[in-house]
Amino acid sequence: IKAEQVLNGFGCTGGNVSPGLAWSGAPAGTKSFALIVHDPDAPTGVGGFTHWMVYNIPATATGFEKGKVPAGAVQATSSFGTQAWGGPCPPAGDKPHRYVFTLYALNTDKLAIPPNATQALAG
Repeated sequence: IKAEQVLNGFGCTGGNVSPGLAWSGAPAGTKSFALIVHDPDAPTGVGGFTHWMVYNIPATATGFEKGKVPAGAVQATSSFGTQAWGGPCPPAGDKPHRYVFTLYALNTDKLAIPPNATQALAG
């Protein structure tokens, strides 16, 4: 993770810009995608911290431009309580953290999730 992606807050001074991503080889029948960026090492007591969740990503998408999501995609509420990328900012002195980017190929055009859904509900 580059400094450009690190959170600007909670004592961190990064750019808080979502990274550019690219993928290929979607399974046949993919109708949309969902992306979750999760830190399983965050000391939250509830199984980590979700930095970003994007769903209803069109099946025609092959990635994200840095700082953007594809047209039609929806951002769920992250562990920060925002509907946007929330960059890494592990506590000072903590062990190294992993940031797991998981892209799901879905067999539905859209997930019927209420606006402002939390990542727990959207997940």
